[in-house]
Amino acid sequence: MKSLWNNKDAKRLETDLDLRVYTSRLLGRESSLVLHGGGNTSVKSTISNLFGETEDILFVKGSGWDLSTIQAEGFAPVKMDMLLKMAELKELDDTSMVKYQRLAMTNPSAPNPSVEAILHAIIPFKFVDHTHADAVVTITNTKDGEKRIKKLYGKRVLVIPYIMPGFILAKLVYDMTKDIDWVGLDGIVLLNHGLFTFDDNPKKSYEKTIELVSMAEDYLKHEKASLKIKNKKPKVSTLQLAKIRKEISNAKGYATISTYNDSKEALHFSQQDIEKISQKGPLTPDHVIRTKRIPAIIGKHYRKDIKDYVRQYKKYFHKNKNDETLLNPAPNFAILPSSGTLSFGKNIKEANIIKDINNHTFEAILKAEKLGGYRALSSKDIFDMEYWELEQAKLDKSANGSEFNGKIAIISCETYERGLAIANLLNKKGSAVAILHTKVNDKIISTKKDIIKIKCDLTSKKDTKKAIDKVVKSFGGIDIVVCDISRGKLHSNLLETTRPFLELGIDPATIVIDSDHNLAPNKEKELYSIAQLVCTMVRKGFIKSELNLELKSMNDILVLHKNI
Repeated sequence: MKSLWNNKDAKRLETDLDLRVYTSRLLGRESSLVLHGGGNTSVKSTISNLFGETEDILFVKGSGWDLSTIQAEGFAPVKMDMLLKMAELKELDDTSMVKYQRLAMTNPSAPNPSVEAILHAIIPFKFVDHTHADAVVTITNTKDGEKRIKKLYGKRVLVIPYIMPGFILAKLVYDMTKDIDWVGLDGIVLLNHGLFTFDDNPKKSYEKTIELVSMAEDYLKHEKASLKIKNKKPKVSTLQLAKIRKEISNAKGYATISTYNDSKEALHFSQQDIEKISQKGPLTPDHVIRTKRIPAIIGKHYRKDIKDYVRQYKKYFHKNKNDETLLNPAPNFAILPSSGTLSFGKNIKEANIIKDINNHTFEAILKAEKLGGYRALSSKDIFDMEYWELEQAKLDKSANGSEFNGKIAIISCETYERGLAIANLLNKKGSAVAILHTKVNDKIISTKKDIIKIKCDLTSKKDTKKAIDKVVKSFGGIDIVVCDISRGKLHSNLLETTRPFLELGIDPATIVIDSDHNLAPNKEKELYSIAQLVCTMVRKGFIKSELNLELKSMNDILVLHKNI
């Protein structure tokens, strides 16, 4: 791994917090270090308060921020003296920890401090960097991971056995390091969790991470724990993918996006003994709130496989629960034997986060297997993390979605601007959308991950089928089709090709707009009105088959909208 530090960029930065933002973003740019909100960083600095007094402050990454895009306001300013006093307590429950960390903040509008703020505070260096480095965790997640890590790093790092994040982890480190010489340490390795590095210099702290991770990467190569992937992409039935998505949506109780993953990592993983290697647990416990402990394995008998997973998840819950409430027991991702994987989410963002985590996890598991066998944490440890209130709070923020969340729409109008207006409004209301049109310059353009534009000649059955297959692989199925009749032409290939997928859709709707081609297609107000009309029809849920709308004037649109 190479250092991304740039002296010219760093010299422009004036404050401690500016430098903290800079190196945090450098870490966030490496997906093998942190993924989607993972990891946390801090800097110890001083501020002048209202009375002109100088206070020692820990600026620590705030909950909900991503290291790759974090800004100064993403760091919570917490009084150091309060955090250090909290570290001396014998016990502290999670609710109290969050409460008193907030009370110790100098800016009440800042985000909640990281749950590891106390740990950052007790490390006696100005800059502290915490990552979930793939290479390091790959080594720790083996049968003799602790022995391997100690042999690799020697006395340069302090090795901590796995324990839940938050106060109990900070307390453990606090007790273990009371008599330690911190100057001789470059970092801390948390088994099954990740890596901490630290220094009074931001560049040195950052580059200690790079050095220690590079050592782990070199170790894996030396031990021949590297992957040589050669696989052919299998033929996957997109109709079968739509059937699975429908069954998953039924199991979850809401419309679900299902993203097909045929990356080299996913395909290679799915072609192994998946009953053995896929059912051990996640790479780090932080991932469980996204992926659940294990995936479903879905073969030809997909309904039975999904029902079996739900039953097994409930069994896992009742075995480990105290007074927790059962979360949704349906799987968050699945392995298709020899054919790749699927990730499920309320929207495309959620599904893609799971997909990204999976690709890193698959690679790590396969490498760990070459080091004598992958070993995850116990199901009890994973359960405690999955049902930890502070982890669940990360997901609660996005629990209430838009009205069309999980819905999938295909838009193809003769007038490109009209189709784009409809697509944008459906997307704004939560739907994943594909726009099919000959006006698209490239074969596939992704302006946003939940809006794809596909160049398609709808007069060609072959071209139309390719486009529909792309949509189903990207999103899982089809719920809404919107097209028009213009100059007497009906998109019959589109309607014919999408019909079997619509039969598997969630509250399916086909809307055919019979409109005059000269209906001022570039007037913004008119375009928006048509888009609103389409969204209203989908919302009402009364369109179960094709419906022709004669829209020859703005008045026609307004009258029809009012009557609906």
